[in-house]
Amino acid sequence: MNVFEYLDQSNAHYSISEHAPTYSAQVMAAQEHEKGQYVAKPVIVKTGDSFIMCVLAAPDKVVFDKLRDYLGIEDVMLASEDEIRELFPDCEEGAEPPFGRLYGLRTLMDSALEDDDHVLFQAGSHDKAIRMSMGDYLALAQPEIVDFAYHPDRRI
Repeated sequence: MNVFEYLDQSNAHYSISEHAPTYSAQVMAAQEHEKGQYVAKPVIVKTGDSFIMCVLAAPDKVVFDKLRDYLGIEDVMLASEDEIRELFPDCEEGAEPPFGRLYGLRTLMDSALEDDDHVLFQAGSHDKAIRMSMGDYLALAQPEIVDFAYHPDRRI
């Protein structure tokens, strides 16, 4: 099931936009005329033999020490490109939507996103974006809300 089927089956309210192909969340934010703080990017980490989707704002960075503390695990690293391709066979590489549940992954969302009124994210391809309310996203993704990111240009 792709992200559109998932959203439609869930009766989610969302809009789709098309833009020139982009290969980073920050560039997509610029293409969509949106502040980077509203663009959710998934970062896939590996803990032993399992994977976790960490969702954070486009300009933000994962702080691995915070993530290790929350998870209570020292062995936390970025998933490889090959592992990500295998986890998301219906997506273009680097354009994964931030719904870990859709792919059988535990999902953590950085707490800095929680108070935003909406979210924008890639729709499985580099030329389409989905916009939806944060309330709808939270209801569908059911992420654990965690403080795990560094925020270079906004609230801390």
